Amino acid sequence: MAIYFYGRTSQWGEFSNFAHYPFELEGRLWPTSEHYFQAQKFAGTPHEEAIRLARKPNNAARMGRQRSRPLRPDWEQVKDDVMRKAVWAKFTTHPELKALLLSTGEQELVENAPGDYYWGCGKDGSGRNMLGRILMETRKKLRT
Repeated sequence: MAIYFYGRTSQWGEFSNFAHYPFELEGRLWPTSEHYFQAQKFAGTPHEEAIRLARKPNNAARMGRQRSRPLRPDWEQVKDDVMRKAVWAKFTTHPELKALLLSTGEQELVENAPGDYYWGCGKDGSGRNMLGRILMETRKKLRT
């Protein structure tokens, strides 16, 4: 049986990038994995820091999606590894999150994001579910 998650306040909401679990990465404190992920679209520019300092994860997400900002040219090639790095930092910083992730055993983890066919499963379930896949990779890595 799969575990579906979406949004930080629903069941399994801890798996959401919007969940408030800060971590340190690259010498800075990131309020959420969403902040880190969105900021890395503009690594090495003032936009990165502006997004890191966003008040809420949905603000960081909105800022990261603004195409008036100069998206790094290699983003499509690096975005999965950026997400892996953020998820790893989040789940290794917080022992309770690590325990929660490990408690899911071998169950499939699915981001039930109706509008996202890349990171989530999309409205019809045909999405790539990359966030769920990365969480399952992380779970496997945490076991070893």
